[in-house]
Amino acid sequence: MAQSLSRAARAVSAALALAPGSAPAAGPAAAKVYTVTIRDMAFGPLPKTLKVGDAIEWVNADLFRHSATARDNSFDVELNPRGRARTALKKAGQISFYCRFHPGMTGRLSVAK
Repeated sequence: MAQSLSRAARAVSAALALAPGSAPAAGPAAAKVYTVTIRDMAFGPLPKTLKVGDAIEWVNADLFRHSATARDNSFDVELNPRGRARTALKKAGQISFYCRFHPGMTGRLSVAK
């Protein structure tokens, strides 16, 4: 009896796997890591499609110390020359940021839910 039940369960599983529209539901998309390079006293190109949970890898390719500091205090990373640091994006919205050491260096991230 147990053997036939096991066969029946396998048959049902196989039939469901082949049935149209029966694909398992996709889970949440994996978080992505985007790189923003600071070079020649400027933040490099910013990613266009950011989502909550994604991360920014800040890379300082300059010979000077820099920071990436959010005006809303959601992140503040300090980067030594040739250094790198990562920050996770925890909320949706427009996040303006700047370098604390060079306030003319600015940028804005657009983060979706």
